[in-house]
Order: sequence, then structure tokens, then C-alpha cells
Amino acid sequence: MYKTFFLDEVQNDIDIAKKWYSEQQKDLDIKFVIAVKNTISRILKMPFAYAVRYRNVRIAHIEIFPYNIHFYIEEEKSQIVIIGIIHNKRKDALYIDK
Repeated sequence: MYKTFFLDEVQNDIDIAKKWYSEQQKDLDIKFVIAVKNTISRILKMPFAYAVRYRNVRIAHIEIFPYNIHFYIEEEKSQIVIIGIIHNKRKDALYIDK
């Protein structure tokens, strides 16, 4: 099984989305966090099920919410590196040198 590593920016992505959802409906921010955790669990179980989309980065869609988890696999460390949790409509997509 793989372990996870999160870039510092990921917490900011989550915090921004949680704040927005908490303002929309009671407990929607909690549902968002649960959906993120469920998606990460799926990634950890089958990371190669997600196609490489750009520069070794794979993308997993978060169910119900219009967000994607961008990640890459460090096979030698048995590690999944989460680089961003990005809204589907965000214009400034993530790109890393990898």
C-alpha cells in the first residue's frame, strides 16, 4: 500500500473550498472533506487506475463535487504525492516539473 505526501498548497486548496461550502449550506464543508478522503482512499488502493494527464501527473475526480485531485506516484518510495485539489473550472491548472 502506498503512503501519501501532501504539498503545502494542498491544505490551502482544501481550506478555501471548505470555507466556500460552509457558507453555502450547513455541513456541506464536512461532506466535501469526506468526499476528498474517500477519493484519496481510492487513489491509494489503485493509483495506476488513473491515467497520466500531464508531466506524470494523474487526476482523480472527487464524487459529487466539481474538484479533482492532482497527484503523481513516487514508485521508489511507495508514495502518492498530492499536489493540488483543484476546481474543475479553475483556469490556472497545475503544472510541475517532474
